[in-house]
Amino acid sequence: MFDILKSIVGEQYVCENEPMGKHCTFRCGGNAKYYVKPGSINELTDVIKACKKQEYPYMVIGNGSNILIKDEGYDGVIIEVNNRISSIDIIGDEIVADAGAKLSSVAMAAYESDLGGFEFAHGIPGNVGGAIVMNAGAYGGEMKDVVKWVKVLNESGEIETINAGDLEFGYRTSAIMKRNLVVLQMCIKLFLSSGEEISTIMQMFMQKRKAKQPLEYPSAGSTFKRPEGYFAGKLIEDAGLRGYRVGGAMVSEKHCGFVINYDNATATDIINLMEDVKNKVKEQFGVELEPEVKII
Repeated sequence: MFDILKSIVGEQYVCENEPMGKHCTFRCGGNAKYYVKPGSINELTDVIKACKKQEYPYMVIGNGSNILIKDEGYDGVIIEVNNRISSIDIIGDEIVADAGAKLSSVAMAAYESDLGGFEFAHGIPGNVGGAIVMNAGAYGGEMKDVVKWVKVLNESGEIETINAGDLEFGYRTSAIMKRNLVVLQMCIKLFLSSGEEISTIMQMFMQKRKAKQPLEYPSAGSTFKRPEGYFAGKLIEDAGLRGYRVGGAMVSEKHCGFVINYDNATATDIINLMEDVKNKVKEQFGVELEPEVKII
């Protein structure tokens, strides 16, 4: 498999037994048997086709801001869609961005073009691909509010364009997640605004983040989805779990909705802590917490 991957992306962009702590924001986790960084949408589709042909397990990741690889590692190919596939084009009041483009970069491109409506995404530490898959959002805005169409690699290995109305966006879900499609590109429709107004909104959101979120520690953002009628962080706090630790993992004292890598945590520490939190919240309040972090 190594030789096949090398022939597609070049030897310098394929690693064997790659520590995934280098590629996820939790800064821990096991090794990937192969780690590949395609340099174009064509290379990405060719890598996926090769994995399917060889019946080799694979997973596509972006910025690694919402995943955790178990300590035993991943016995397959991890395909990183990041800065090598990240072009951003402004066309009138629309922005077309590749899956590997950072949301913060798209938000800055919108700001520089006086386009409003994407300020909410400025501080989300992920890429376009992952944001589309899970309908990422913050401060009252979500991807579903702005997406016009998404280009994907479908189940048959063909490139397909899906219009917004068919993406089935919901709270942290989409048709792309349900069908296990691979995002290649998106188009968002924004509106004309002023750079000053956009900057003010982005700064306000960023100040809120810094004040309320433990940005100084490795984490994957909000660890659990918001249960209907509740807030995950409030339930965890009310269960007496602020500062609760398992090994090097801890429920943030700053925001109980965040599990952080406080002191050289292993993936197992984080997973065990998450299980403890789920069990204690269920026991005390009868509410089932569902992880927002994808454990692989």
